[in-house]
Amino acid sequence: MEPAVERKAAEQEDLLRPEHARSEDTPAPAVEEEDEAEAEENERRNRELKAGLHPLRRKLVLWFTRRTPGTRSQSYEDNIRKIVDFSTVESFWVCYCHLSRPSALPSPTDLHLFKDGIRPLWEDPANRNGGKWIIRFKKAVSGRFWEDLVLVLVGDQLDYSDDVCGVVLSCRFNEDILSVWNRNASDHQAVMTLRDSIKRHLKLPHTYLMEYKPHDASLRDNSSYRNTWLRG
Repeated sequence: MEPAVERKAAEQEDLLRPEHARSEDTPAPAVEEEDEAEAEENERRNRELKAGLHPLRRKLVLWFTRRTPGTRSQSYEDNIRKIVDFSTVESFWVCYCHLSRPSALPSPTDLHLFKDGIRPLWEDPANRNGGKWIIRFKKAVSGRFWEDLVLVLVGDQLDYSDDVCGVVLSCRFNEDILSVWNRNASDHQAVMTLRDSIKRHLKLPHTYLMEYKPHDASLRDNSSYRNTWLRG
């Protein structure tokens, strides 16, 4: 064997030794972060169980956005205010019983209920590759559907629930809009299964149209609810 060939073979053998080989099971940094977050959630649930409480699968955070019509306001991100977080059934009901109903909220106002660690922004790392399902309601009936949607999220009942980031109530002058945000807009099966799960849990009448819009499209046209891509 030629010297150069021998050196090449030796280098390849060296790379295949255990200290150089990377196992297929070695988690990527993102997976490691998810595992760490899951471990923290497990510890949190165990503490709450020992305290005699009923822990939720995920800690949730409620955010509020209020814009004054006709005025030049802060950026959307600066306008978002955290109201409260909760991680047990007991603390959820304490919060919810003091929460204003949609009919009592001024327009335009947004309520965002999101998993802890995810901000209700298109640019958030958990949201930027995702999108949202949108449902428009008459103001007289939106309160019931919003309550059902909140309970579905709190109870972790939606299909592909790990793909769900949060839910939003947008109170506007002539209508109220509910949206469900998910992580991956390119996973067609997950997106469509989520749609069907929302319809089933909300007992949504067939006359209601659901629309889907990826967040990158919202970033391009600077709109949450116009120019939706998918209807069903």
